[in-house]
Amino acid sequence: MELKELFKKIRQIEIRTKGLVEEVFGGEYHTAFKGQGMEFAEVRPYQFGDDIRSIDWNVTARTGETYIKKFEEEREQTLMLVVDISGSELFGSKYKFKREIAAEISAIIAFSAIRNNDKVGLILFSDQIELFVPPKKGKRHVLRLIRDLFAHDQSSFKTNISVGLDRVLRVLKRRSIVILISDFYDSGYERPLRAVSSRHDTIAIHLHDPREEELPAVGLLDLTDAETGETITLDTGSLKLREAYTEDSAKHRENTDTALRKARVDRVLVHTDEGYVEPLIQFFRRRNKKR
Repeated sequence: MELKELFKKIRQIEIRTKGLVEEVFGGEYHTAFKGQGMEFAEVRPYQFGDDIRSIDWNVTARTGETYIKKFEEEREQTLMLVVDISGSELFGSKYKFKREIAAEISAIIAFSAIRNNDKVGLILFSDQIELFVPPKKGKRHVLRLIRDLFAHDQSSFKTNISVGLDRVLRVLKRRSIVILISDFYDSGYERPLRAVSSRHDTIAIHLHDPREEELPAVGLLDLTDAETGETITLDTGSLKLREAYTEDSAKHRENTDTALRKARVDRVLVHTDEGYVEPLIQFFRRRNKKR
């Protein structure tokens, strides 16, 4: 992407995201991701009906009047975006590539986070860590993350979700929010996923393209694996072949669902041809109803 085109894209994302955050996602985010505890704010004179367990006995003894401790929610949190940028993310049969959708979703969540005074960090991974940006606050920082999401050139096109999750376990020392965005065309990540979920509030955003569900009957078709570069020729006129393809796709979705469910990770399924706003809204509302 040319520099001028990139700046234009980032500006468009900023404008669109700002509206969505202010109108929809800012409040939903605040409710969905509560603070990690309560912190002391001040003392004030006791009022009838206050819980006597809140009395500050030291101040009460010193002043001769009854005072209670007032606590507020410890709001500030850390949000870590963990985004798959392997070769399969450079696919999209309709309007946008998965990677572009991942960047836009990340922008919405990141702007919602800084609106609530949270820190935001970024991990881009393939089968290795492509980029790590430590969590910080502020609009300028988020714009830098968006630039990296769109423009970072990966060194590898293969996938290893475990690599991204292992980095999360190393860099986040206190409980945080982890957003994992991938199409989950990988295996063997179940153990680190459970480890991350046990320590952090973890949400998986599963990107899925409709062309991954079934092959069209268009005769001979050359398909290139985006991660290995291998090309094969398939006869899509074969009903047996198309059924096997659909069956493999269904098995992948089932395996992903099982891995996320066992790890107790909430999943947001985003279809590349249907938009991501509604699935995100529905996720936040489901989550808020549980609280």
